[in-house]
Parts: sequence; C-alpha cells; structure tokens
Amino acid sequence: MATDYDAPRKTDDELAEDSLEELKARRADASSSVIDIDEAEAAESHELPGADLSHEELSVRVLPKQADEFTCTRCFLVHHRSQLVSDRGVDLICRDCAA
Repeated sequence: MATDYDAPRKTDDELAEDSLEELKARRADASSSVIDIDEAEAAESHELPGADLSHEELSVRVLPKQADEFTCTRCFLVHHRSQLVSDRGVDLICRDCAA
C-alpha cells in the first residue's frame, strides 16, 4: 500500500474520533480494488521450467553404511561416528537429535 509521507498526520485524539462507519467505508473501498483471479486457470496456464521430467531416469549410486558410521535411533539418518552423542546400550543418538 502506498503511503503519502508528505500528508499531515493525525494525532492520537483525531484517530480516536474516526467513526466506525468511516473505517468500514475505507475498508470496503480498499477491498473493492482487489482483482478476482481464477487460481485454477492461472495455475494451468503457468508451466514451470524443467517441470516435465517424465523422460528422465534417476541414477544414484547408493553406498552401504560404512564401518565408521551409525544410524541414529531417533531420526534414522546415517551419520559419521563424530556425530555420536549418546551410546547408551542400543540407543545411538546424533548431535542434532540430542539438542
């Protein structure tokens, strides 16, 4: 919303004097300038760059868990041993989950 910084400002007393009807009228005027856009139509006409990946094939090499890694029992992510905070029995907890 544009603001005219050169316009004289109202004091707190003047703001309190504004009637409820004036405030409602201002709100109605401001909302009448809103453009009605059909969101479904706008979404269908807009195509994201690189959105069609149907012909692409994903090739990722997955490595097994290494000897110096562990799986956190809270987040189930594989971390390096340096991230290990708690080694209580079966519970292996990483730094992120311990915080």
